[in-house]
Amino acid sequence: MLSAEDNDLMCRVGPGTPMGDLLRRYWTPALLASEAPTPDGEPVRVRLLGEDLVAFRDTDGKVGLVQENCPHRGASLWFGRNEECGLRCPYHGWKFDREGNCVDMPSEPPQSVFKDKVKIKAYPTHESGGVIWTYMGPPEKMTPFRDFGTETLRPEHISATKLHTTCNWVQAMEGNLDTSHISWLHQFHSVPDIPDDGSDKPGYPSNPQSWKFWLHDRAPRLEIEDTWYGFKYVGVRTTPNGHKHVRMSAFCYPYITVIATVPWGCRLGIFVPIDDENCWRYSITTREFENPRNIGGPNLFSVSPFKFGRAEVNGNGIIPREYTAENDYGIDRDHQRDFSFSGVAEFVSQDLMVTESMGPIYDRSQERLGTSDKAIIRMRRQLIAAAKKVREGGEPPAVEADLDYRSIRSAEKILEADEDWRILGTNEDPTVIEMDVDGLPDRSPLPSAGN
Repeated sequence: MLSAEDNDLMCRVGPGTPMGDLLRRYWTPALLASEAPTPDGEPVRVRLLGEDLVAFRDTDGKVGLVQENCPHRGASLWFGRNEECGLRCPYHGWKFDREGNCVDMPSEPPQSVFKDKVKIKAYPTHESGGVIWTYMGPPEKMTPFRDFGTETLRPEHISATKLHTTCNWVQAMEGNLDTSHISWLHQFHSVPDIPDDGSDKPGYPSNPQSWKFWLHDRAPRLEIEDTWYGFKYVGVRTTPNGHKHVRMSAFCYPYITVIATVPWGCRLGIFVPIDDENCWRYSITTREFENPRNIGGPNLFSVSPFKFGRAEVNGNGIIPREYTAENDYGIDRDHQRDFSFSGVAEFVSQDLMVTESMGPIYDRSQERLGTSDKAIIRMRRQLIAAAKKVREGGEPPAVEADLDYRSIRSAEKILEADEDWRILGTNEDPTVIEMDVDGLPDRSPLPSAGN
């Protein structure tokens, strides 16, 4: 359990809070590029880390991110006119560029220099991988943009979506770092009927067989290794044939997870606080390899009965919510008895059901944790320690430009007797090397799209 004080420190992200100050030291997703697609197009409301902002793509195609309220009389700049490299307030015509400078004040006399003294809060932005990122910390402490692959891969090899979640960001992220719940929350009653395809042996199992392993051993043993970016860990299970199966996921400061994949993967789950009680679940997929041997075989969800919300994403990358607390996530009690463990038809909504039902901010001083919660405990300790370090004048972890963020990967495999799971997904993993050699031929850097 956490003390009420540490729980509050970990969850609160507004300006001046210890965790808010930590998060502001990283480049953070503010919105999808598709939400502001065209120069001089419609402004976009953005609530981020408890601050109300407005994004706009100016005439030059660069994205500005500024405070929502005009400093004159407080009108919302979301209602403003996006024109001629600036956002003009509809109330009196004051105009601000993407750096927050007041560049026109037509309601004042022509000889007035008052506009030169007025500036609004504006945050720098960087466009990469279909996402508009922003840095909200002290300008003199601005950290380099971290390249998880979005800077160097072609646009057709990157996809980005986001999904709104009505609970605290850590609460949502904890679900992604909990390998044991795949054996319970996401199970369905026909798993035993999945045919045995012979992949229950050392090496990479098929995706369909993974469902059977998760059902067979529902109390995984956790092993954790601290890393420069946070940590990685495995849930160790025994397969029906008696082999050692590991499901490895990673946590990267301050809000990024990479979830286990056969043979290995690099899809980022980024849990971005809107405020203390809401967050966006961003998913960024960087397809940086080909799979010439078709390792893993059919897609993981090809044998499951679940709906998958990402297939229903709308035109701008925002995944709609069909199942919410208001309709009890569509739970069907007959299906819960006879069809699936949860009774909820849509896969991601199963996660949302449990994390959102805890309340906006769960009181962790009342929880009782077990051995399967080791990864969650480690993440909390690392986050709280980092926030306290920054509060005391120290530097945040994992922000240096020369670190290899593209090497942060997940993996899933049945191990040989002497095989170490810690090598899986790393640049030394033979399968990573094989797929890199046989993968995308053009890995040359792209020109930066940042501003």
